[in-house]
Amino acid sequence: MKKLIDQIMRFGIVGVLAFFIDYGVMVALTELFGVYYLLSACISFTVSVIFNYVCSMKFVFTRREDISRAREFVTFVLLSIIGLLINEAMMWLGVSVLGIFYMVTKIFATAVVMVWNFVSRKIWLEKKER
Repeated sequence: MKKLIDQIMRFGIVGVLAFFIDYGVMVALTELFGVYYLLSACISFTVSVIFNYVCSMKFVFTRREDISRAREFVTFVLLSIIGLLINEAMMWLGVSVLGIFYMVTKIFATAVVMVWNFVSRKIWLEKKER
């Protein structure tokens, strides 16, 4: 249990840093450059995924030896694409349907995607303990 709590803490630290990258890029693109909020959310999410991959596989999860790094990255990206779809759906629902300001909606979308990311990466990317 202590190991899991430590892992969740490391995941949280990486996640907070990735969130600041994601949120900062989204707000900058939308507010400074006038990019449509769904496009800026997609771009910012993608930028943060790259950072998240490097840090997650180095500091959070124990790499599996039975898959190549290329397959690991592809799996990470596929799981992240599902996370992106969840993010985009929540952004659209929150902003376009419910009328919630996009910056507020992003916080809720990030929380949901964070749970998806941890659980899915733990299942498909982490070395299984024997």
